[in-house]
Amino acid sequence: SVVRPESAPQLLTDLDQKLELLAATGVDATVVVRFDEEQSREDPLDFAQRVLVDCLATSMVVVGDDFHFGRDRRGNVGTLRELGVREGFEVQPLSLVQRSDGPDEPISSTAIRRALAGGQVELAASMLGHPFEARGVVVQGDQRGRQLGFPTANVHVPNVICLPADGVYAGWYFRPDGSRHQCAINRGRRPTFFDHADHSVLEAHLLDFDDDLYGEPARVQFQSYLRSERKFDGIDALISQLKNDVDHARTALAG
Repeated sequence: SVVRPESAPQLLTDLDQKLELLAATGVDATVVVRFDEEQSREDPLDFAQRVLVDCLATSMVVVGDDFHFGRDRRGNVGTLRELGVREGFEVQPLSLVQRSDGPDEPISSTAIRRALAGGQVELAASMLGHPFEARGVVVQGDQRGRQLGFPTANVHVPNVICLPADGVYAGWYFRPDGSRHQCAINRGRRPTFFDHADHSVLEAHLLDFDDDLYGEPARVQFQSYLRSERKFDGIDALISQLKNDVDHARTALAG
């Protein structure tokens, strides 16, 4: 996003979520080093000296064995070991974690994005170690869901965040008060009502729930894929399918 913004991949987690996930592991503190143009030109040894030695007084560095850093990605495990010998810290490289579902490849953000692009939220969760979660703010929609008897929370997620493929999912909706609600999630362009919508929207229908959610921050957790999005012949056919979606979501979340 700094060096080549035109080719930057979408994020699986934003900074706040990353910090929460790190805190949940039991670490005492997390230091966020902001990356910018000036830092992108910094020599690897200069960066390691400034951050690891002068700032953090490091005693051990743990990184993946394919770790690269510094200008032109010239820094690697060998670079860290060179500085470690001089400054008195240990370097522990770790092998990448291999996928357990068949393909002989390591878990990576690229593999997780590929799973999400195919609607495979269960596979993405197995690689992430937790269900994939999108965060945003509930905004005013066209209230068509309420008119159909299935009110939805229209969650605006920043464009920089990666989202699963268009389709219908079972999942969980978390409110700011910590409460968790079963939901049927639709991500798509609503082809029954729009022939050429220019973008997909994320809507969550909370099961057995009736309250005002506008303006609230929302966390939408994708549990399982139910079906692809499709155009229906009329309102009655759509309502019938929505009832089925709710039943299937309830069943999928019961376990």
